[in-house]
Amino acid sequence: MNHMTNPYIPYKAKIEQIIQETSSQDLDVKTYKIRLLVNNDENPNTPISFMPGQFVEFSIPGTGECPFGFASILREDGCFDITIKRTGKVTNRIHALNEGSDVWIRGPFGNTFPLKQMETSDLLIIAGGIGLAPLRPVIQYVLTDSNRPNYGKIDILLAARSSADRCFTYDYESWSNVNKTSVLQTIDKEEVGWTGLVGFPHNLVRNISADTKNLYAILCGPPIMIKAVQETLSSMGLPPEKIYTTLEMRMTCGVGKCAKCNIGHQYICIDGPVFSMAELSKMPDEY
Repeated sequence: MNHMTNPYIPYKAKIEQIIQETSSQDLDVKTYKIRLLVNNDENPNTPISFMPGQFVEFSIPGTGECPFGFASILREDGCFDITIKRTGKVTNRIHALNEGSDVWIRGPFGNTFPLKQMETSDLLIIAGGIGLAPLRPVIQYVLTDSNRPNYGKIDILLAARSSADRCFTYDYESWSNVNKTSVLQTIDKEEVGWTGLVGFPHNLVRNISADTKNLYAILCGPPIMIKAVQETLSSMGLPPEKIYTTLEMRMTCGVGKCAKCNIGHQYICIDGPVFSMAELSKMPDEY
């Protein structure tokens, strides 16, 4: 979880693979499999070390950099995934890159989901759209053979505007095949040929059998979704200190210097990006 020597210095990396996630006309999301090209006296071939919830700064020299949460755990081959939605100058430039292109990575930064604290409990993981990207490392972590026995029942609710807006669809079957794990999919409106659920997550979560006395919830998605789901979970008896989310709003520098991500006296990049709802309740209502 330590920085690769200096948090201000980016390290050269290579795009090993690019996966087009979405197929809708107005939402362009790609996943990049990244390999660090670290080979010097201080870090001879040392892969990056991180935990679910942390993020990196992704740099394109001459264009700029943006913060992105890890979208996978560290692979056995030393690579990791970053999932990026095309929204502006830097992300447009990233989306124009090809497999084999060199990029620059700085980090890792931020805190992590308290997965050790959640052991022995049931987990409810709810993601909206690209909000699944920072939760995918959580899912991969808890579903590994060595970690799965440490948790109770795991329910995963995946929401998207439409079937064309879904991400990581190639993972869903393997996740649902893990013991005591369910994967539910929902979209906003009916579609021809759609066999999953229809509706917003806060209206569906009550249908998931959950023991709120032995449950942690992990949420990520649009702010309106997070707030609506939190209100439903609270009405079901789940305390705010057992509901977690990750915020990547307005982050830029990653080291608390630019002050663009502050909420009250907190900085998302150095105090987060993972917070419990109990922690957020003490902050100005800006997230």
